[in-house]
Amino acid sequence: MSDKKPLTEGHVRHVEKGANKPHNQSNVKPNRPPPSQKPKPKDHKIMSSITRSIWVSFQKEGIHRYPDAATNPLLATGGWDDVSFLAVPHRHIFHFRVRIEVFHDDRDIEFIQFKRWCEKLYTESTLELDYKSCEMIADDLHTAIKNKYPNRFVEIDVSEDNENGCVIFYPGE
Repeated sequence: MSDKKPLTEGHVRHVEKGANKPHNQSNVKPNRPPPSQKPKPKDHKIMSSITRSIWVSFQKEGIHRYPDAATNPLLATGGWDDVSFLAVPHRHIFHFRVRIEVFHDDRDIEFIQFKRWCEKLYTESTLELDYKSCEMIADDLHTAIKNKYPNRFVEIDVSEDNENGCVIFYPGE
């Protein structure tokens, strides 16, 4: 009697599949493209429905105020929720995050250039931060972006000291 256990059916199949292969043959299928080639999407509908965007962030110092805060009874409450101090000019670091649609994957809009352009709008006084709400600042920035980059969706976040702010989505036209 032999000490060897009988081969299972799965083991026999494995042996049979590999029995005729030379030892140096790869298990890679011959129809697979070389790694240097970009794979082609299987479903072109999925690829055509992709929405691409880039985003940049930057910050700017500004002074603003909310004049109605001193007289509006909903704001000047005299209680724990009183914000009448907002009527006085006060300083903030305004934080921006701007997202814009791009139409392909190879720097349709180069994001470092886009960031520098956005910052330049404020350093050259094209746009002003002073005495505006975050929403007003976002609307002004969107107008400038839309003029330079038409027919794209844009999303703009503006916050005071990276603490409180707004997010506005502007659909492409």
